[in-house]
Amino acid sequence: MTLSNAYRDFITTFPSYGATYAVDLLRAQEFSRLDEHGHVYLDYTGGCLYPLSLVQEHAALLEASILGNPHSQNPASQASTRLLEKARADVLRYFRADPDEYLVIFTANASGGLKLLGESYPFSSGGQFLLVADNHNSVHGIREYARRAGAAITYVPLDPDTLRAPDIEPYLAHPGDGGSRLFAFPAQSNFSGVQHPLRWVELARAYGYDVLLDAAAFVPTNRLDLGQVQPDFVPVSFYKMFGYPTGIGCLLARRQALAKLRRPWFAGGTVKLVSTKADLHLLASGQEAFEEGTVNYLGVPAVSAGLRLLDAIGIETVHERVLALTAYFLDALRALRHSSGSPLVHIYGPLDNAQRGATIAFNLVDAHGDHFPYQQIEAEANTANLSVRAGCFCNPGAGEYSLTHTADEVRRCVQLAIPDGQIVPTAEFDLHRFHQCIGDKPTGAVRISFGLASNFADAYRALNFLATFRDRPARHDFTERGC
Repeated sequence: MTLSNAYRDFITTFPSYGATYAVDLLRAQEFSRLDEHGHVYLDYTGGCLYPLSLVQEHAALLEASILGNPHSQNPASQASTRLLEKARADVLRYFRADPDEYLVIFTANASGGLKLLGESYPFSSGGQFLLVADNHNSVHGIREYARRAGAAITYVPLDPDTLRAPDIEPYLAHPGDGGSRLFAFPAQSNFSGVQHPLRWVELARAYGYDVLLDAAAFVPTNRLDLGQVQPDFVPVSFYKMFGYPTGIGCLLARRQALAKLRRPWFAGGTVKLVSTKADLHLLASGQEAFEEGTVNYLGVPAVSAGLRLLDAIGIETVHERVLALTAYFLDALRALRHSSGSPLVHIYGPLDNAQRGATIAFNLVDAHGDHFPYQQIEAEANTANLSVRAGCFCNPGAGEYSLTHTADEVRRCVQLAIPDGQIVPTAEFDLHRFHQCIGDKPTGAVRISFGLASNFADAYRALNFLATFRDRPARHDFTERGC
């Protein structure tokens, strides 16, 4: 079927897509380089592409301005401070957060915000860190702070088929011993696209938990209204939302919850006073106590510009478009079959658009049920000028549940792959031996994700590429990276 005929069928099935024509104009104006280079970009969960005007506007600002370190009172410093405070206000406005309720802490990225939280949260013996297995590595890493403090660490499991979590109330209702309790979950999985219920925020807070809502994969194509949903901590990366600048994110924090945190160290910008002779220090208040060193004051004005661009196009418009593309793509993946009638694609997570985002994880299987190594698919996609993601996407929990790796199996294979069998973070690791131990099970997947500049032609071309694996045997000469 030709592209035009396929689009005609698509728009008939998904008429709401026609109302998102503004995105086509945006693509023509801001992302023409995609079509000029014949490139299909489908890794928006990894990072959004930057609009041309955003880079140009930022460059013009820098050319016309005199901006100095904001930790001073000279004219150049004051100019930077005004832009920095404007960006804070713009972030609060975009997320509809009450300035009396929330603060904006600028970080290098969402992971930087998570590290700030992990090292400062008052974990203790008797406390608890409760988290859904479906979380980014940077959230899982917080467990090491909880472990050192003697807090209990509890995982909410996932259904292997849907990759959704069960009723979390029994986990929340488990009695603690009076210590601080933190509950963490992603608004949207960066592995499967599953959107976990935002009502969990209010439910967990009712049980006395502080709530960490990882919104990094959610906010690029969904509205997060912090006037309606009020988690205690929300990390985001701005490059995932509008592509530029990289190296800037933020941690949105409720003032009341932020007051519970205790910084384990201090640095430039975080203190009111430091004395070497008296051996004391006094931390600054609010967000200043957490923005160590000098924030990226030259890059932060681009955050304001990026948020204006999203306001102009409308995040709801982007959301409507990517939902239509996702539903179409899921249906088409399920229809891809070998001549024998056996399915070509094994999808991980939801098979429809119910409570899911525009992120799809899958593997290809041959007519005999053998998995194509995801690195093979990635390599051939590269040759076809398609940018996709392959591996486990920094989400080991969703990866293990979808690929049916058991705890005993993983531990046994890791021990076999370490020379002395001692599992410590710094141990040498033989990945090839690990794969031999895992056997026929895949150790990763392929991920396609739609975003700000996606259109139907992208989805159509990706499907045609995947169809080239029909009736081909899976190769076994690729060494997969693993999770």
